[in-house]
Amino acid sequence: MSAVLADPNAARDHARSMAGTVVEAMPVLPPAASDLPEGVSSDDLVWEETIAAGGYATRRLARGSRLRLIDTKGDACAALLLFNAEMPTERLNVADTVKVQWNAYLGAGKLLLSDMGRVVMSILEDDAGTHDAFCGTSNAATNAAKYGDGSNSGPHPNGRDRFLLGVAKHGLQRRDVHPCINLFKGAKIAADGAIVPDVGPFAPGRSLTLRAEMDVIVVIANVPHVLDPRDTYTVTPLRATAWRGAVTAQDDAIRNATPEGQRAFLNVEDYFRR
Repeated sequence: MSAVLADPNAARDHARSMAGTVVEAMPVLPPAASDLPEGVSSDDLVWEETIAAGGYATRRLARGSRLRLIDTKGDACAALLLFNAEMPTERLNVADTVKVQWNAYLGAGKLLLSDMGRVVMSILEDDAGTHDAFCGTSNAATNAAKYGDGSNSGPHPNGRDRFLLGVAKHGLQRRDVHPCINLFKGAKIAADGAIVPDVGPFAPGRSLTLRAEMDVIVVIANVPHVLDPRDTYTVTPLRATAWRGAVTAQDDAIRNATPEGQRAFLNVEDYFRR
């Protein structure tokens, strides 16, 4: 390979010979999927990507879009950041997501709220049941202490640095990397106040579907949970599929499930009334 790279013409020919190569983790362009939900047209598909173990991905999704995440092999951990795509100073607020809903355990019917009292995304379906609104993600220091290396370019990339790469694609920077939620890896609070992780591994194929209630920037880092007790850097690929969908209706069951949720949706509708 070094001989090929030393010759620009040979390097070009080698690069071109890779056209059409398919690997386990990569975006599918144009997006295509054979397992869309009933009633969803392939013409509405906007994102199909498998995120590598230790990788990251980001996408801007329009209001009403659905985002389905699948833990393909049972050991993915989707650390998630969300931003209002029109005004990224508004973003997912984990503390408000928990306290406004009087519940720290996310699942179907729950809302992901912004720091301005609006619903950023809602959870339509969830057959995983293990998510975490307490711990955030790893950083270079935590990974270095646990795995011997936590650098972005090393063998054990950390969540915060992966987030930095993701937000940079939208003109954002370090100060914009805010507390995240973790999907597919759980954490609960014990009676004595201790955080108890529930990190599997689990059965492959568990999934979760989110609905965008605003135009959103989604940033995902697929890295081991920060409290994963295993000594080895253990994480498996994560599949993301998104398609266009209808904006939430006035009679939507999730919108009207609680007074707090209704108010958060009213705040969204007021924002788009401008």
